[in-house]
Amino acid sequence: MSDSSTTDGPAAAPAPAEASATAAAAAAGGTDGKGKTKAGRNLPAAIGVGVGLALVVIGSLVFRRELFLPVLVVAIVIGAWEMRRAVRQAGVEVPFVPVVIGAVSMLLSAFYRGPEALVLTFGLTCVGILVWRVADGLDNAMRDISGALFVALYPCFLGGFASLLLAADDGHLRIIYFVLVTVASDIGGYAFGVFLGKHPMAPSLSPKKSWEGFGGSAFTCAVVGAVGLATLLDGVWWQGAVIGVVVAAAATIGDLIESSIKRDLGIKDMGRLLPGHGGLMDRLDSLLVCIPVVWALLLWAAPVT
Repeated sequence: MSDSSTTDGPAAAPAPAEASATAAAAAAGGTDGKGKTKAGRNLPAAIGVGVGLALVVIGSLVFRRELFLPVLVVAIVIGAWEMRRAVRQAGVEVPFVPVVIGAVSMLLSAFYRGPEALVLTFGLTCVGILVWRVADGLDNAMRDISGALFVALYPCFLGGFASLLLAADDGHLRIIYFVLVTVASDIGGYAFGVFLGKHPMAPSLSPKKSWEGFGGSAFTCAVVGAVGLATLLDGVWWQGAVIGVVVAAAATIGDLIESSIKRDLGIKDMGRLLPGHGGLMDRLDSLLVCIPVVWALLLWAAPVT
């Protein structure tokens, strides 16, 4: 690395051949020559973090499916904390104690008692938020309560559907299937969007999201969904393909929802926890919207016996 303090003038411009080579390499690899992709990610960091997260998820599922439950609880609590920090940009103060208590209760009750318990604990969480905030005074109470209810829903309540997936005897396989299909949506959409994307899908919300990327997402999800359902859950391949296409649509909606939230709040990322990705919620956005979709569709394609 050169020491800029020893130079007496501006750095020399790169030679034409060197500049051309750098540009060509960047074009071929989809990067800007500094490790960042056309989609704005630091690719090496993004890949490393993605692999690390995958190892944590798979590692917690390999030995005993219940080990995934604390991983899920930590992830959802961090996501709720990031959402709390994000909405604070708009002057909303979320009462975090009832949100966290509610989040943990929803995740545990869904795993041990099923969907009815998840809905019940969500309702109790909403009541707890209302009582907690009103007890603190009425100034801006409706604004803060609305923000807290949103955080209780997203990510906490939606995260509860991961507990429902996990609760089945083959819950570890259902979680793996869900992760594979949802990640396939991200990978397919990213690859097709970077190299083929020309027609923006929603430029006012997410300028880099394209219809070509969505097509790649749907195709990749359909393939992974079909193969995964047949091999992991002994399902019918075409039902897996249907699940994949629906998941691709849900994942795209999730991305656009989070893009809309961040645009309204005037922020780029939900946090800085994950290098190359932003905050944990920047990775959970599509996952959270897809969890209830996959749970419901697996009741059709691979019912629990």
